[in-house]
Amino acid sequence: MIKMEKIQKIYGKETAQVQALKDITLEIQENEFVGLTGPSGSGKSTLMNIIGCLDIPTSGEYFFEGENVKKLNHNQLAEIRNKKIGFVFQNFNLLPYATALENVEIPLIFMGVRTGERKKRVMKLLESVRLEGRAHHIPSELSGGEIQRVAIARALANNPRLILADEPTGNLDSKSGEEIMNIFEELWKQGHTLVVVTHNPIIAGRARRIIRLKDGSIES
Repeated sequence: MIKMEKIQKIYGKETAQVQALKDITLEIQENEFVGLTGPSGSGKSTLMNIIGCLDIPTSGEYFFEGENVKKLNHNQLAEIRNKKIGFVFQNFNLLPYATALENVEIPLIFMGVRTGERKKRVMKLLESVRLEGRAHHIPSELSGGEIQRVAIARALANNPRLILADEPTGNLDSKSGEEIMNIFEELWKQGHTLVVVTHNPIIAGRARRIIRLKDGSIES
């Protein structure tokens, strides 16, 4: 699914450059559950942004499902993000005044799914994360773990092949974090490919393969 060859990412101008990634070469197969870990500043989030087509490398080759990402235009990249990748972030990124149902519904609105079908799909997604009884609550009425479950349901709305999660348990207590990782494990067993970025070794240990970064390079 993912193949990277000698990926480098450099920020800044010549006089003040920061090399965030150095010669990253890796492959991730379909239906793998990968933990991407390393200390703060190791390049985890930069690598996730490139995997998710949110950013482009300075040099090197990235193939997503066999397509060279460098050759795709903005619309083609947006289509990959919208249809093939689901994103889960540490800070949830939910609309604060929209209900759980409305937050999960947003990607389906952008995809042009009809209202009746949309509502059915959203309720099914909320059921899958055990939140069917909280569909009409706004984020301030939900616990941290419930908010993150809404975010996972939203990430699943477009039935993505790949789920990218950036520190998904970072703002949660240990019990809620474990519940979120249980959901990710269920999704992996259902056939999704998962890449979970975390600095927490316990969370990383739930993955089936761990990639450790240090100073922008793959350490192991």
